[in-house]
Amino acid sequence: MLVIGGSAGIGLETARRARAEGAKLVLAGRTPERLERAATMVDASSTATFDANDSSALEKFFDNLDGPVDHVMVTAGGPYYSRLVDMDFAEARRAIQEHPMLMVGVARYAMDKVRPGGGLVFMGGTSGRNPAVGVGLMSAMTAALPALTASLALEIAPVRINLIAAGFVDTPLSASLLGDGLDERREQLAEKLPISRVVTPADVASLAVHLMTNTAVTGATYDIDGGQQLVSA
Repeated sequence: MLVIGGSAGIGLETARRARAEGAKLVLAGRTPERLERAATMVDASSTATFDANDSSALEKFFDNLDGPVDHVMVTAGGPYYSRLVDMDFAEARRAIQEHPMLMVGVARYAMDKVRPGGGLVFMGGTSGRNPAVGVGLMSAMTAALPALTASLALEIAPVRINLIAAGFVDTPLSASLLGDGLDERREQLAEKLPISRVVTPADVASLAVHLMTNTAVTGATYDIDGGQQLVSA
C-alpha cells in the first residue's frame, strides 16, 4: 500500500490501520524528517520524498516504483478559504488546480502500477456544499471532485477509484487552520453533531481501509462528517 501525504493526520492513521491488518507500506511526502518519523511509527518498508503536485516528480516516482501495489491513498493538499475581498488570486489558482489535477495525475501514472481490483482513495470535503462567505472556491471543489471520481473510474478500470468527503476532522491541519479557535470548534461540534463527538483520523482511516478491501466499490463518494450536514454546525 502506498500513502501519499502519509506523514501526519489521516494519511498516517490510515497507514497505521493498514499495517495492523498486515499491509506493507510505502510512505510519500514532502518533508524528509516528518516522513522518516512517520515511517518508523508504522514500520513502513520504504519512503519517498517529493511534491505530489509537481507532475514531473509524480510521474518519475511511479515510473521508478518497484513492483505493483494494491492500493494508493492520497491525502496531500489542503483547503483554501478566503473572502473575495481578501483573496490572494495566485493562491486561489493554486487551490483550484491542486486537488483535481492531483487526482488526474495519480490516476494516470498509477493505473499501470496498481493490481486489477486494487484502488485509489482520495480525500475531498463536505463543508463547501452550503453557500457561505469565504468558502466559494472550496464549494467548487466539493462539487467537482465526485464527478471527476466517477469519470476516472471508467477510464482506469479495472483499477478502482473512490473519494472520501470529510467534514471537520480533528487533525493537525484543522489545528493549523483554526488556531486558537480549535477547542471552541471541538466543543461546538461535540454538542451539536448527532454522534456527540468530533470525527477523528481513525474514523476516516476505517472508511479508507474498507474502500480498499471492498472490491465492488468504485466511482463513489462517501461522506464522513458525523452528521454535520444534517445540523447547523
